[in-house]
Parts: sequence; C-alpha cells; structure tokens
Amino acid sequence: MTKPPRKPSKPLLGDADALLRSRPRRRRDPAQPNLPLDPMPDRIEPCLALLKAKPPKGDDWVYEIKWDGYRLAIHVEPRGIRILTRGGHDWTNCFPAIKQAALWLPVGTAILDGEAVVLDEQGRSDFGLLQQSLGGRGGKKGSSDAIFMAFDLLYFDGHDLRNSELDMRRHLLEDLVPPKEQGDIRLSEEIEADGEALLRVACAHGLEGLIAKRRDAPYSSGRLGDWVKVKCVQSDGFLIVGYEKSTASLGGIGRLLLAARKGNELVYVGGVGTGLNERSAADLREQMDKLIIGKPAVDTGRKRNAVFVRPELVAEIEYRAWTHDGKLRHAAYKGLRHTADNAAVCVLE
Repeated sequence: MTKPPRKPSKPLLGDADALLRSRPRRRRDPAQPNLPLDPMPDRIEPCLALLKAKPPKGDDWVYEIKWDGYRLAIHVEPRGIRILTRGGHDWTNCFPAIKQAALWLPVGTAILDGEAVVLDEQGRSDFGLLQQSLGGRGGKKGSSDAIFMAFDLLYFDGHDLRNSELDMRRHLLEDLVPPKEQGDIRLSEEIEADGEALLRVACAHGLEGLIAKRRDAPYSSGRLGDWVKVKCVQSDGFLIVGYEKSTASLGGIGRLLLAARKGNELVYVGGVGTGLNERSAADLREQMDKLIIGKPAVDTGRKRNAVFVRPELVAEIEYRAWTHDGKLRHAAYKGLRHTADNAAVCVLE
C-alpha cells in the first residue's frame, strides 16, 4: 500500500490576506571575526628594473618583453577609474580608451601596473608614436591609439597583493586580463626560456630588450634588483642644454646639445641631430624657446650659432656606445620625457 504524501510541517503559502514575513534576522555576535579587507592605497610607488648587461640565469627568473612607453597604474575604484603616471600625476583624461576598457574589467576594486604604448605596424612599441598620439609632450590631447600592457596586479577586490609572490599575482592578473586579449588592456605575457637566447631573438626583431623578474619575489617599490632590464640598444634620458641653429634642418634645429649628471654637476656629452621629424622638431622648438638663457649651464666648448636653454627638458636618446672622451656615439633622438613620468637622467660614474 502506498503511503500518502507527508504533509509539510508549515504551509508554503499563508492565507491570501495574511502578511508574509521572513524570520527576524539575529543580531550579529560582536565576538564573530570580520573578513579582513585591506584599505586600498591611494598610490603605490612603482617597482623599477635594475639595468644589467646580461639577463640573469636560473629557474627563479621569468622574462617579458620590455615595452617603450609611459609607466602607468590603473586604479579601479568604487567611485570610478584613475590612471596615474609613474610620478603620481592623474592622466585619466589622456587615455580615454584605456579608461573605458578598465570600466569593463570583471572586478570591483583593483590596481594594475603596466605600460601605455602605441604599436607600430610590426607590433613593436614606439615611444615617438605614443607622443604623437598624445599631441606632443605634456599630453595635450587624449590618445585613442594607446593600449595598456598589464604586467602586474597589486590590489584585487579588497586585498593588497604586494606581499604575495609574483607567480600568485600573475595568476590573478591572467584571470582578470586573459592571455591573447586584443582590447585596449592586454596582458604582457611571460616567457619561460633561456634569457640570453631570448635576448638575441628580441634584438633581431628590433625590440627594446627584456625584463627579467624573480618569480618568488613580493612587489617592492624602488630599484632593488627583483626586476632586471637588459636592453638591445642603449638608451637613457639626457638634459637638453641648448641647440645649434640650422636653416636647412627641421624646426631650425641642427643638433640638440645634451648633458648628463656627474655627482652634483652636469657634464656635456655631445649632441644629437638624428631622429627628429617635423612634428617633434616643432614641439621641441616651442618648448626650448621658453627656456632660453644667455650663458650655458654647462661647458659645451666653442659652438657656432648655439642657443642655450635652462636644463629642464629630458630627452630620451638611443645610442650605441661612448667615445673615449665621454661623448655619445651614433645617437638618435626618440622623444621628450614628461616630468610626470619621473624620467631618470643618465648618471656618469
């Protein structure tokens, strides 16, 4: 004999006219612990790579392509998106496409570390193209061409990740920005390979170089050696101390006169005339004409038709070597660094 269905102990629905209520919520026990959440930092000083002649060896290291652009931190916050430069300046309005892509990230709060770049037709980052897309030095307009290459995750949904190992931070970053993503925020992918062989391939393809990172290291602000950079071609920031006039050259600039730091002094390291185009020459001339001074800030030797300027502008210069008397060889101008980027000036031993 089949048993009748068991009656529920309480009716599922009350009388039509009865007011249905959920059970009253119990008061929280003050002794019950809260889920610990870390306050979101307003800004994090970036981890910087230490320049080395050769890539480090060993399984403790992983490699990435070295990108040539502006170092940025994207803050995904409850009140919106902030994009900060290496120097802590707010450049959110300079990168509207990156901002929009950050709004679509599947996360409530986060801080992503990476580089804003513009890629050339071969997929290589080009600092000159980035500056052109921003309307010259200073970010006069928003760049719709720049993309953000994300390479670290410092804060994620209420948790500060800086004390976590790189491998863990990267694991979470790859969930947030999947590999092979082709939007305005992309993943700077890690490459596990022999460092020296990888460097040869990178240089053969005209890339900037490599970044090596210690996989078990926490995120440490400053230049402590957990990140190492190895360049295919040497490049540094040099102070512009003047220029030689030329009626035949773009913008009337024959050569830029450059200086490096040595102790508390500036030292003249030669000039550069290669690498200027019509737009960059016009922008340079506009900037330098505001800084003209009567006497040079550094001894440049005898120069004909030279105009001297206050040493405030930092030019990114690519070069092959140094001469025996401390001058740059085969130098080429790449662009002006902005003060917001906290560009380092070359320091001579």
